[in-house]
Amino acid sequence: MGIRSFLSKPFAAIVANQQQQWSSKPGETQQRVFNSIINGAGNTTFGNDHDFKGIKTHKEFTEHVPIRDYEGLSSYVEMILKGEKDVLWPGKPVYFAKTSGTTSGTKYIPITKASIPNHINSARNAILSYIHETGNAQFIDDKLIFLSGSPILNQQAGIHTGRLSGIVNHHVPGYLRTNQLPSYETNCIEDWEEKLEKIIDETINEKMSLISGIPPWVQMYFDRIIERTGKPIKDTFPHFSMFIYGGVNFEPYRAKLFESIGKEIDSIETYPASEGFIAYQDSQREEGLLLLLNSGIFFEFVPTDEYFSENPTRLTIEEVELGVNYAVIINSNAGLWGYSIGDTVKFVNKNPYRLVVTGRIKHFISAFGEHVIGEEVEKSMKSALEKFPEVETIEFTVAPQVTPEEGLPLHEWYVEFSKPPKSMDLFESELDEKLQQLNSYYEDLIVGKILRPLKIISLQKDAFRTYMKSKGKLGGQNKVPRLANDRQIAEELRTFRL
Repeated sequence: MGIRSFLSKPFAAIVANQQQQWSSKPGETQQRVFNSIINGAGNTTFGNDHDFKGIKTHKEFTEHVPIRDYEGLSSYVEMILKGEKDVLWPGKPVYFAKTSGTTSGTKYIPITKASIPNHINSARNAILSYIHETGNAQFIDDKLIFLSGSPILNQQAGIHTGRLSGIVNHHVPGYLRTNQLPSYETNCIEDWEEKLEKIIDETINEKMSLISGIPPWVQMYFDRIIERTGKPIKDTFPHFSMFIYGGVNFEPYRAKLFESIGKEIDSIETYPASEGFIAYQDSQREEGLLLLLNSGIFFEFVPTDEYFSENPTRLTIEEVELGVNYAVIINSNAGLWGYSIGDTVKFVNKNPYRLVVTGRIKHFISAFGEHVIGEEVEKSMKSALEKFPEVETIEFTVAPQVTPEEGLPLHEWYVEFSKPPKSMDLFESELDEKLQQLNSYYEDLIVGKILRPLKIISLQKDAFRTYMKSKGKLGGQNKVPRLANDRQIAEELRTFRL
């Protein structure tokens, strides 16, 4: 046992004890965060505009602060970009996490000195929770890789600006830096395919034990290694025993990823966002991710069926119910207020509060009132893959086809297979039947012959990678939308059909 793994166990016990204390008192913990951030921002421009000094309760807060997305907060961000301070949070942000918005172009998400621990400590605590529960710590003694964006930071109004993963890279603890890969120079390469080849050069002969990244880009890393070596990953990296991932549902990628590895290994799911680290998997035995109630974020939850109404219900943690889809609203010491991060979640446990991510509030198909969401298409695909174990997918996305060349309208599933089904008709039928079971509105439309059953459009090898590269979103933390209510992505992917 190395010094890192030896020392990690008592540290993990301390973190687990602290975690148990705050998670067992969810209402009290969140009230403490609420009081802290409201008082902390009382003298800011936003605080003055919304009478923070007069707010004592959550109800009063909802009366003064509306729900808004980035566009609704952008006027305050513009003040910061012009050099003003004490706008959303005292002083100026330490960083801007730069992301691409669907309607607002580039988004600049503030990260303050107060909010940095949320991003850094949460990632650390996810690993320590695993170590405490399982006793397995050997993996932190060997080489670790984090497939992420470039750590190069630019300046906006004197504020360091870059991708969140690049910002976090600057805060990797010193005791991990000595065994972290890739090198800083390689991590700075912007072109993903060039960077990937350099990463392989640096890692292929190393004692890799932990690999972290978004599943499709980790899969690309594995594919390139297998092409070079002709061996499964377990033979190239015999000490590889921990996979950490986040950002997307793992299930559509699981079979292919573990086939590439050649053995089952433990994994930790995380739920980070530029706006804050929301949750992480704290147990290998329990379903769901532990909501981080003590980390500078006061959470609100809006039932998704009310989200687009004028005055939606805004629930605190103690008011949520199991099995209901909610949009996540955050208020934080980064200076985000009534901020909709765009994700939907569903709670699977209240003791402690654990959730699963179910999709994006604006990612749905409802061309005919069916309101199909990401969770439903992913569950349908999972069911079909279980029924047809010989089939493997690389990636997929779904879009409505309102005006087909012939026949009734339908949903089109654009799928890149690594191993296609022997009978596409049977595979399509299984997908469609499962989707009908999950969504009664969709079922009614099929039964009522308003829609016809879904159709799979099989795509060429590397179709999604080529598409993402054309958008400048290959690698890093970028993700393919699972579904959309328009055909923008679908029309571009049609050029890759078999």
